[in-house]
Amino acid sequence: MVASTKIRAVPKAVMIAKDVLLVPIYLYQGHKVKRDTVRLSEPKGERHGSVGLNTTNDYLPILKVMIVGDSAAAGVGTLTQQEALAGKLIPALQQHAIITQNYSALNWSLQATTGHTSFDILRRLYVLPVPSTPINVMVLSVGVNDATSNVSTTTWRQQLKDIITIARRKFGVQHLIFSSLPPMAKMPALPTPLNDFMGAKSDKLDKVLQHVCHEHTDVHYMAADFAHMAQQHGNGASIDSQVMFASDGFHPSSITYGYWAQQLAELINDILSTEC
Repeated sequence: MVASTKIRAVPKAVMIAKDVLLVPIYLYQGHKVKRDTVRLSEPKGERHGSVGLNTTNDYLPILKVMIVGDSAAAGVGTLTQQEALAGKLIPALQQHAIITQNYSALNWSLQATTGHTSFDILRRLYVLPVPSTPINVMVLSVGVNDATSNVSTTTWRQQLKDIITIARRKFGVQHLIFSSLPPMAKMPALPTPLNDFMGAKSDKLDKVLQHVCHEHTDVHYMAADFAHMAQQHGNGASIDSQVMFASDGFHPSSITYGYWAQQLAELINDILSTEC
């Protein structure tokens, strides 16, 4: 047991030493990425709406879904909201009988801005007006900007807990779904070794996110494994990783938003099926 413990400790020490030596390279590459990466605008289109589901029963409730978060939630990487996460999620939800049979309508809204960290999202939730009726499902995309801003795991954990608290108290959210952080190590915009460094940072934050979700009832963690989604929804055909990212090599492409929305819709359907 002693020998095993020592073996596990050495790689961690080596990695720390390696990161220290590579700091100048990380800083240079980070500055170059920030300078050279194409700045994509948030897509145009509606950020709220309502669609009819089951109009045969006037007594059925309305399903209320809110998407909150960063540039990925806002749909950066696409030209219109129809190609983005919200635009893909709404029709994906309409494909599930549990939803179409048990709800009269689907009211949705999008509250997301490029560059938002967990603190920015928390502040946004504080300033938004109290909804007239509780939100059934809140989907959150957060973490990439915390990783690039070097937010500590302690601060990250606390702000996630604060987001959960205000979502419940102010918005009456019944179910929160946190999407996992994206695979930053695979982002084409990030060169080696910066991609590995950022990948390790995002993985660390993602593990904290998982723990926080598991500590709370009705707070769900969704592992958005885009490679797996591509295999699952691509009819077995392999999809080039470059196609999974937008032209900036950083944000999801419309194809990836589609896979992401399908997985979210399946999870939301599973969650709601236990209540219907």
